[in-house]
Amino acid sequence: MRRYSTGGESISKDTRINEQIRVREVRLVDSDGKQLGVLPIQEALKTAAARDLDLVEVAPGAAPPVCRIMDFGKYKYQLSKRHTAKKTGGLKEVKIRPQIDDHDLELKVRNIKRFIDEGNKAKVTMFFRGRERGRPELGMKVFDRLVSLLTGKFTIEHAPRHEGNSITMVIAPK
Repeated sequence: MRRYSTGGESISKDTRINEQIRVREVRLVDSDGKQLGVLPIQEALKTAAARDLDLVEVAPGAAPPVCRIMDFGKYKYQLSKRHTAKKTGGLKEVKIRPQIDDHDLELKVRNIKRFIDEGNKAKVTMFFRGRERGRPELGMKVFDRLVSLLTGKFTIEHAPRHEGNSITMVIAPK
């Protein structure tokens, strides 16, 4: 059996694995999702060890508790990836400058369209440096050009807003 620990402490405080499961019998689910039935805990541990996988308690509140045979390290990795995906919320950022050329703006528009087609939101950010800060209307003209180049199914979730030394806008799929 593999042991997952960092400094003597279990990686996951709420998920019990292998010998941490302290019940008489469990409902066992195979790594493919096939139910193997209600088995004594020792037999379930032997089945997991024979497949060189871990026994993970996925539904501790059920009677009997449901345990799944899986690779616990891979499971924790997938949970962390899912958590970071939720954190970003499918928001992709595109940065532009006030003096952007037409071709470069078209490239940025193509990227925004791709993000929207994938189902993500696109945040367009424009930063001003030095003397550009005194001319935010030039930045607003660039945003007007950008919106005129965008075609397809999208909504402007947050209209261009001037905040400090930047202008931001959020575009979402319809």
